[in-house]
Amino acid sequence: MRTIERLDHVLGACLIVAIAGLFGVGPAMAQVYPSRPITMIVPFPAGGPSDTVARIVADGMRASLKQSIVIENVVGASGSIAVGRAARAAADGYTLSYGGLGPHVLNGALFALHYDPVNDFEPVALLADMPMLIAAKNTMPATNLKELIAWLRANPDKAMSGTPGAGTLSEIAGVFFQNSTGTRFRFVPYRGVGFAIQDLLAGRIDMMFDFVANSLPQVRARTIKAYAVLAKRRLRAAPDIPTADEEGVPGLYASSWQALWVPKGTPKSAIDRLDGAVVDALSDPAVRKRLTDITQEIPPREQQTPEALAKLQKAEIEKWWPIIKTAGITAE
Repeated sequence: MRTIERLDHVLGACLIVAIAGLFGVGPAMAQVYPSRPITMIVPFPAGGPSDTVARIVADGMRASLKQSIVIENVVGASGSIAVGRAARAAADGYTLSYGGLGPHVLNGALFALHYDPVNDFEPVALLADMPMLIAAKNTMPATNLKELIAWLRANPDKAMSGTPGAGTLSEIAGVFFQNSTGTRFRFVPYRGVGFAIQDLLAGRIDMMFDFVANSLPQVRARTIKAYAVLAKRRLRAAPDIPTADEEGVPGLYASSWQALWVPKGTPKSAIDRLDGAVVDALSDPAVRKRLTDITQEIPPREQQTPEALAKLQKAEIEKWWPIIKTAGITAE
């Protein structure tokens, strides 16, 4: 009798394994997800603006996931080392690739990558967005964007626009502006945005396409001037600065958005769980305040889905890759 009971037990266990295999549920995913800490690979230095966003969102996600999220900062090659490591990770939901426009879009046109920024990943959610603005030295004669464009057209190749380095969004957005307005000016690459802003304050360069977080304090101090924000809507942090749309240059948008991906093949159940944790985090008043305090724009709820992120990434590739390749822009 005991032999028959043992046989029934073995047959039952085999049936469970067979059913799990039939529906693609392995031993790891048969557990409640997540059952252990999650690693978020961040391609930026610790303490920087993008790293700060990652840590704020990770803190917010912990409450929903009931697991810790460990931040792993992996820098180098404009983020491609970190994204490449994430692409090679196990597709089990325990490795997140944090990044955005630079690492997951622009790098595809600037570098010969050993991974595919689209086909090697599954999108999870858009987290935050930091638009750029057009800033200039105080002695620039133009008082608004229309006058700036007119001045640049009348003085081709005379103005100098500072960038934090070759191949950065500052340069690429500047080329986009030139293409959109029929203007020409020179780019001056620096070894970091701080050096460029110092020369803008001193009047040694004329203008910059810069992120709001970098330039807004100087705009508020009236040491430089701002002509327009490159976004569809005015910023919560600077509602007095008009958009380029309002100033007569429609569609001139450029921003550093941040998002999460997971390796290709990650179960949809894990992706949905992670996306739900992001939605919960971004609806938390404390998280929202921490993000807006560092001039981050929080995407609307309908833009916080995997489908919306996939659509955004595709649109950004179609927009920026031709600009980079036609202009021959390269990264250092």
